[in-house]
Amino acid sequence: MTDSMQPRHPEAPKGRPTPKRSVAQSQRRSVANTTMSRKEAAKRQREERRAALERQRQALASGDERYLPARDKGPVRRFARDFVDSRFHIAEWFLPMAVVILMLSMVQVAQLQNIALLLWLVVIVMIVLDSVVTGVRLKKSLAERFPDENRRGAVAYALMRTLQMRRLRLPKPQVKRGERP
Repeated sequence: MTDSMQPRHPEAPKGRPTPKRSVAQSQRRSVANTTMSRKEAAKRQREERRAALERQRQALASGDERYLPARDKGPVRRFARDFVDSRFHIAEWFLPMAVVILMLSMVQVAQLQNIALLLWLVVIVMIVLDSVVTGVRLKKSLAERFPDENRRGAVAYALMRTLQMRRLRLPKPQVKRGERP
């Protein structure tokens, strides 16, 4: 699929002259008359899919809204991403903390194992509290900014994003910590 085949706003100018009828008919015939074997058709389809996936991968790295997957598209999702990326969240450090706690629990010292158990509890409670506060704040901000748009699933989308380490998030964060979204 090329850029010219992307849907455009109905009031936007076309950007090219209307082709003459004879030219349009000959183009239609040439597309309809191309005979492809099943192998050729499958190969062409694979190449198109590979190109689309490459465009999508680049969009996830650059934040290009046009080629993002459907779950990441739209102003509501963009705001939710920026809201999460502009703040520090305890949940993004869960994996490194879990590794440290697991190492502590493997040591054959009873006191260290008790400390590890207590740390598990503290980490989980902190993540839950941080998620509740983030969810409430985000819901309020979304209601103020996007009163007429569909906000369904945006809070869950943002909370799942907090669980990922900042470096590994896709689409890549477009705002720095401390910036206002």
